[in-house]
Amino acid sequence: MKNQSAYFCVLIAALGYFVDIYDLALFSIVRVESLIDLGYSGATLQEQSIFILNMQMLGMLIGGILWGILGDKRGRTSVLFGSILLYSLANIFNGYVEDVNSYAWIRFFAGIGLAGELGVGVTLVIESLPQKYRGYGTLLITAAGAFGTVVGFYVADLTNWRVAYFIGGGMGLVLLVLRFKLLDSPLFIKMREMAHSSGNFFMLFKTKELFLRYVKCILLGAPLWAVMGVVATFSPEIAVSMSISDQISSGRCIMLANAGLALGDVSSGLLSQVLKSRKKALARFIILAIITTIILLSGSEYSASNYYWGIFFLGFGAGMWVLCITTSAEQFGTDIRATAATSIPNFVRAMAIPLIFCFQALQAYFAIQYAALIVTCTTFIMAFLVLFGLKETFQRNLDFYENKK
Repeated sequence: MKNQSAYFCVLIAALGYFVDIYDLALFSIVRVESLIDLGYSGATLQEQSIFILNMQMLGMLIGGILWGILGDKRGRTSVLFGSILLYSLANIFNGYVEDVNSYAWIRFFAGIGLAGELGVGVTLVIESLPQKYRGYGTLLITAAGAFGTVVGFYVADLTNWRVAYFIGGGMGLVLLVLRFKLLDSPLFIKMREMAHSSGNFFMLFKTKELFLRYVKCILLGAPLWAVMGVVATFSPEIAVSMSISDQISSGRCIMLANAGLALGDVSSGLLSQVLKSRKKALARFIILAIITTIILLSGSEYSASNYYWGIFFLGFGAGMWVLCITTSAEQFGTDIRATAATSIPNFVRAMAIPLIFCFQALQAYFAIQYAALIVTCTTFIMAFLVLFGLKETFQRNLDFYENKK
């Protein structure tokens, strides 16, 4: 593949992830406004929020497996076409919902579509770029994606929740047209010419070592959804527990956390290039995030401004998503790389379900802020521990297979 095509691939993957994150975060941004508009309030609103969020995450879990297998069997680009078409149409339909059940089911199908974007996009990019530029390519993808939330917040703020969904779906359909020029990666084309078997999800369970490698990659990324799915999403409730007198906006917290995440992704990606190590950069950002979490959630009576700044810095500390996805994709052979790289982010996102469950359960024993503190710090500590069991992949040659002929 010519370099010009490879760099075009980075641009299209970055724009795709921008739209993906816009649509993924949109429910968290508009959940209060949309559910109030549908007639819910108080404790019932929180219950319905969790129900819809869990349906979206369940869809992403299923989609992560489905699109990953198709990406290894049919090609990286075919998945990018199908996934964006599904979630674009789902978001347009979301603008017409009139009850919670239809809202939840449409988010379920949107989740299936959203699941195919990041992992396959990253796989296509790292297989297309020269080895020394892989980190920069994935850095641009995830940084662009994080700003999708910022745009989503301002679109929802300037319009209303229904229009915000329509705009998200429209952007996806426009991007779909641009993707018709994309080509598959040289490594995938080589594998197809060799008629090498690929796309077997159960191959990830073939050996104990392969399975543990897969689980470690999932646990490495789990802290992001503790930050986004627990702390940022439920910030209004956490702020009350912390005796913050001013009302805290969940949408603004989601936006600020993602703005911090974007800056953190750029910083951690650049640090990885400077250190010539994924693992060293990951370790430093995990430690930073643990310290930031403790400072933010162990205090009380902050001003709203101070709390918003705390959320931003927590997002910055969690800005290792780019390295998690890049490392995960580089851990596996070409024959199951898309399967692993696409399912891992969605298993990470599905971690929001048990994390929110633990968050709710801990509220029976601790104030809500300390429940969030325990859940978030625990996931960061687990990520730090599993990091030592993963191979350094900074300069790894990706032309290898897990299923040897």
